[in-house]
Order: sequence, then structure tokens, then C-alpha cells
Amino acid sequence: MFRGIDEVDWASLRHADGSAEDVPRLLRGLASADPAERETALDRMYGAVHHQGGVYDATLACVPLLLALAVREEVRDRAGIVELLVSIGGPDGGGGGSDDLAARARAVLRAGADVFVRLAGDADAEVRRAAPAALVRFLDRPARVLALLRERITVERDDRVLLALAEGLGLFARRHLPAGDAHAAEAVHLLAALSGPPYEPGLRLAALGQLAQCAPELLPADLVPTVVRLLRDRSGQRVRGRLAQEGSGADTLAGRLRRLRPSDEEGSRLLRTLHTALGGRVADRIALLCGQLTSPDPLDRCNAVWMSAGLFREWRTGAAEPVALIGAQLGAAEGRLHDAAVAVLVELFELALPAADHLHALVIRRPELRIRHGERRAPTLGGPLKALARAGDPRAAPVLAEVLAGPVVPHDLGLATPHLGRAATPLTPALRRRVARVPLDSPDTYERAVPLLTALTALGDTESLPSVLRLLRGIPDGLRLRDAVTGAAVRALGAFGGAAREAIPDLRGLLETDCAVAAADALWSVTGEAEAAVPVLLRKLTDPGSGRYRPAAAADVLGRLGPAARKALPGLRLMTGSGDASERAAAACAVWRITGEPEREQVLPVLRAAWVEHPRTRTTIAGCVAALGPRGAPLHDLLRAELTSPRRHRADSGGYDSRGIHEDEALLRVCRGALGLEGGG
Repeated sequence: MFRGIDEVDWASLRHADGSAEDVPRLLRGLASADPAERETALDRMYGAVHHQGGVYDATLACVPLLLALAVREEVRDRAGIVELLVSIGGPDGGGGGSDDLAARARAVLRAGADVFVRLAGDADAEVRRAAPAALVRFLDRPARVLALLRERITVERDDRVLLALAEGLGLFARRHLPAGDAHAAEAVHLLAALSGPPYEPGLRLAALGQLAQCAPELLPADLVPTVVRLLRDRSGQRVRGRLAQEGSGADTLAGRLRRLRPSDEEGSRLLRTLHTALGGRVADRIALLCGQLTSPDPLDRCNAVWMSAGLFREWRTGAAEPVALIGAQLGAAEGRLHDAAVAVLVELFELALPAADHLHALVIRRPELRIRHGERRAPTLGGPLKALARAGDPRAAPVLAEVLAGPVVPHDLGLATPHLGRAATPLTPALRRRVARVPLDSPDTYERAVPLLTALTALGDTESLPSVLRLLRGIPDGLRLRDAVTGAAVRALGAFGGAAREAIPDLRGLLETDCAVAAADALWSVTGEAEAAVPVLLRKLTDPGSGRYRPAAAADVLGRLGPAARKALPGLRLMTGSGDASERAAAACAVWRITGEPEREQVLPVLRAAWVEHPRTRTTIAGCVAALGPRGAPLHDLLRAELTSPRRHRADSGGYDSRGIHEDEALLRVCRGALGLEGGG
């Protein structure tokens, strides 16, 4: 099976980590009798040879050898090898590597596609489960592919393989329907047949999910009740012993990812496919979630909780009912369902309010959950209490007060406090005492000081001025993240305004440092005088050493100075045509606020373009419009359109952002406030 492996000049080939000299050892490791060695080898293949989807010359050289391994029955875990080959030949180029190499790898896989024909009937069910995706992608004979899929559906008895065959049919249809291929239409009709009786609930659900992606017109009119009924029928037939086990396994990336999967991975995949296909049919998706969240089966409810997170991140409507049902899952014993509910509610911030009663009951009933003790990291707020505070529920305040009075205070407690608004006021004395005891020269000074300063800044606690000045003046040079602590202290002084006049010499002394923008802002807030701030801020607009975000921050402060910053107009106007989107938008907003005029030839086009092309700038722009009052009317149309959009403003940005929902809700509040609508602020 390793014929030719030593004939390859691996030292001359490259992968993501450099020389490919280690690849022969990895390939042999995939065939090892030791499960840990096999998993470690597969982990390394994904980590270097096929890093983030990249195809390198070493990846290309591996493909024939991987094909040879996949057909040797004595090799264990061949399904993982087939999945690796599917990924290598996938449509996305991914991370590094070459598009040309990716095309060549696909050509090799197509030339060797008869391997996957053999594997479709392999004795190992896991191999049969991985084979359909490879067949559809690499066998260039549509009639043969369709015949194989139909045949395997007829003879297959393993439920998980049947689901993979249905997914293969859906992929086949999507690949060939745009060309009007008759075989694709036949695949669609086969899926339609599989979606009804007499087939098993899981297979019917899989077929419905595939139909939703390639032929939604064939979905039943009563889709949601049908899916909920099938889910419950499937739960009743589920063989408990077949569920994925958490297990320990090797401590590899592949192993960790496997342990993080839902315990009912098949159910999760079925619902994920259907939700993805339904897309903007939010009402149907909400109804589907609610049906799943009221299932008698806790695994169905757990899948629904995780599925809801993706929906809430993308869409703005209909969250109240499913959120309340997610809160109801907190009564479950600790485990996957409980942990999933907490994790999602923490991410929702103010949208978690419908679950607040359940969260409050939990933190009262289970005081041990108020603090999370990590094995290696400092204690943090427990998820239920953090979610309750982030939701803005005032009942969190007395519980936080108890935590503050205890022997262990989580470092991030101060970050949750501002979400409580005025309800957090009783916490102020305890927060003040805590910040006064922060050591000045400890490795964790940053983690302890900044959250507390954030809370005192939000509360405007002028009585904490001595403690803030202690931090500002006493932190030694060279301390880890010293500038970040200084910046947080300076922002607190700015929030104190005229009450912080004692700090004026300190702020002036910071105008030539990396904290210059924050210091200039605070100095203006404390003194009401712009003369000292404007030159510093103007210099930061163009200073190449200012660092990322500082030009935009300087422009934002200049805009808030208003007419007192007229000297900065030439630099700001220049900035509207250069720099990244955040800098151009901040500069255009500043020009508008300083002059009071929208400068239709320059400011408005910049802001409109940034709003459409760079959604991250929308909160800045909406804040500018709000600050201008009636003079912001030329952009009111953008704000009105934002308020009617069902999608979150950064739904297309990709990636996972735990604060995305909160930031989007903040944007909506700013838009409502700017337009004088109820709920603004």
C-alpha cells in the first residue's frame, strides 16, 4: 500500500509548516494498529498537509497513497481517510497552497474515482457512510453515480449510511440541476419519494433537508408539523447504544473536535441542513425550533438549543418564544442540555430577558454556579449569573453583591456590571474597594484592574478618583499590558469630567504617549478646553506610528469636540479619501459634526458607501446622525432601512463573534433614538 512512497523526494516538497519530510511517517501512521497513532497522524494531516483547506505540493503527492490506503481492508479508520480525500478535492481552495495544485488534486481523484465505487459497498459502515460524497464529487459519469446511489439506498440497512446517501443525492442534484441534466431531475424525484412513507423518520428528514436546498417547491405545505412529528418519531426509535460517546481518546485536534460534537450528531446534522436551506423563512424556522424545544427527548431539545444560536446571530425577529423555551432547559440536570442553554443565553445579552426568570431561579438555587473555577485560568463569573447580568435584569445586582463580598471575586465581574444600568449603583462601594486593592505590579494587574475600571467608568463613580489615580501613577514601566490599564484609567477620568481636575497634570503628561488620544479626550472632558487636545488629535490622524484604530479614534474625538476642532478640518477631509473604511467613516462623521453641514460632495458619499460596503461602520455613522439631531436628516433613510431589515447588519461577515448580537441590538437602539422612535437610547 506504500508502493512508491520512498521514491518521492519529500524533502523538496512543502506543506503549511515547511518541509514535507515528516509526511511518510504520517502516512504510515494512518495505517498503524495503534488508535492513538492513527488519530495523531490524521490530526497532523489536517494541521499541516491540508491546513485550513490548503493544497500544497506535498498534499498532491499524498493523494495516490491515500487512495491506496482507503481500499486496504486491514487499515482501520479508513472513513477518516476518505473524508480527508473529499476535503482535499473539495470546491474551496481554503487557506494556503495553490489553486493550480487544488485542480491537479481533483484531477487525480477523478482519475482514481473507481476506488470510491468499491468503497460504496465496503464491509465497514463508516467507510460506506463517507463514500457517497466522494462518488458524487469525483466520478464523472452522472448516470453511473445515480445508479449507484439508488442501488445502495435499496440494499443499505445502516441508518447513518442511508442519511449519507440522501445527502449524496442532494449534492448530485445541486451539481447537475443548473445544466438541466435529466439525471438531476431523477435524483430530485427520488428524494421526494424518500421524504414520505414507508421510509424511516431519519431518512425522511434527510430527504426533506435536501429537497429544501434543491427543489423547495416539492416540500409539503405542512412542512413544520411534518418535521416536528418526524423528529419525535425518530427519537422514539433511536437506539441509545448508537449515540456518539464522549470518551477520552487521544488529545488531538480531531479528537477534541469529535468530543465537542452534539451527542446526537445525526439529529444535529439533519436540522442544520434544513435550517440552512430554509434561510430567510424565519417564521418556519422559529416554529421548528419551538417544536423541537418542547420535544420529550432531551437530545432533540439540545440540538434545538445549539441550532437557535445560529438563527439568532443572523436574524433579528422572533426570538422571544424560543429564548423562553431555552430558559426552561435550565431545569435539566447539568450536562449537555444545561450547558448548551447557558452558553446560548450568555451570548444573547438583552435578548435573554425572556429566560431571566429561569436564570434567576438557577443562580439562587445553585449558588455554586455563580463562579466558574477554571483549572488553569482565573475564576470567572458562572454562565447563568453572567447571562442574567448581561440581560440587564436588576435581580442580578444583589447576587453580584454577594459574590463581591465573598473570598473569591471573578476578574470579569466588572464587565457584566454596566449592563445593569442604574440597578448596579448599590455595587459601587464594593467595586471601589476592590479597585483600591488591585496590586500595581502583579502579572494579573490588567485582568483585575480593567474590568473594575470599566464598571466604575459606566457608573460615573467620582469617589473612586483616588484609586484610579493610584493605578495611573503607580504601575511600573514594563508591566504586562501597562498601556491598556493606563487607557482604562484615563477613560474613567474622562467619565468623571470636572470632578477629576486633580488629574489634569497627569493627563497632560500622557499627551506624548501611546495613550495620547484617550488622554486628549479625557482632558477635554475634564477641562472643557479644546486647545490642548486638538493639536494632539490632529497629529494622530496622520502619524504612521499611531497604530491600528488610533486615527479613527482621534477623528471620533475631534467630531465630538464640534466647532472647537475646526483646525482639524483639512486633515479630516484628507482622511475621508484614504485609509480603511473605519477611518474614512470616522473622518467624514467628524467633518459633519464640526461644520454642521453634510458636505454633499464629500461627506455623504463616503458615509453612504461605508454603510453599504462595510457594515462594521454603521454604529459609528448612526451615532453621528443621532448626535446631529435634525441636521442628520440626509441619512435618515439609511437608518429607517436598517430598522426594517430582518437580518443582522454583520450576518454576512463570517466567523463567530460572541458580541455580534449585542452590537447589532445597540445599532438598532441608536437608529431608533436618532429617528425619535420609542425604544431608542
